[in-house]
Amino acid sequence: GPHNPERPEALTSIGEVKDKNVLLVDDEVRTGGSVVNAVEVIRRNGAKDVYLAFTHPLMSGEAFQRLAALDLKEIIFTNTIPVPKEKLLPNMTVLSIAPMLGEVILRAHKGESVGKLFNE
Repeated sequence: GPHNPERPEALTSIGEVKDKNVLLVDDEVRTGGSVVNAVEVIRRNGAKDVYLAFTHPLMSGEAFQRLAALDLKEIIFTNTIPVPKEKLLPNMTVLSIAPMLGEVILRAHKGESVGKLFNE
């Protein structure tokens, strides 16, 4: 069928995942379609526990349902976008960006390099 940008196709995995725990990393999750595809591929290749980490939770209602159905060991993301507590799944961990933002503000105020913060 036609290419759907909300559900990109993950055709293969690079590297050996058989009998290994896998950490999937992405910048954001919207619909969860690409995550579903990636998890299907790595599970088909024999992965053990699968973890998901991403920065921005731009999640639609269907994304929560899709993620819940995947039986991931842990789903980790930041609070760049607020997610209501009642929507959080038991395996979700939300990391605060407050310490990093505080350090950025402090360095900018002191005239120190902010870019260096991300290279340390």
